[in-house]
Amino acid sequence: MTRLLDLLTDSEGSLVYRIDGSLASGNRPQLAVQVDGVVHLCCQRCLETLEYPLALRSLLEFVDGESDLTQEELEDDSRDFLPAQKELDVAVLIEDEILLALPTVPRHEDCVLPGGGQGSPEESPFSVLAGLKGRPQ
Repeated sequence: MTRLLDLLTDSEGSLVYRIDGSLASGNRPQLAVQVDGVVHLCCQRCLETLEYPLALRSLLEFVDGESDLTQEELEDDSRDFLPAQKELDVAVLIEDEILLALPTVPRHEDCVLPGGGQGSPEESPFSVLAGLKGRPQ
């Protein structure tokens, strides 16, 4: 899972997945995908490691084409539709599901910027302007 590894701070953590196949209404094949575990992302605020728990549940239904779907099916958020194919790379499917579930900008709930809160606060560059505000020209 090289695409996922590019987003992680290290290769620690673990993932467990399960895929169950069945037939949906209309005899369409579908897969119930479950992925559980923890991955280590980089917090975009403090740049430290963020342990991100995963508990994914996806229902994927295979269709011959988009024209096979009704408007209600297109609006149904309980499942996703994929084009039917003869062979399926399970590792790529699992990696895709994980990548879609990761936050765009991972952050700790409470952390500070690197170097933030250290030492005395610097004088604002606008404080000089505040001093000039009441002076006659």
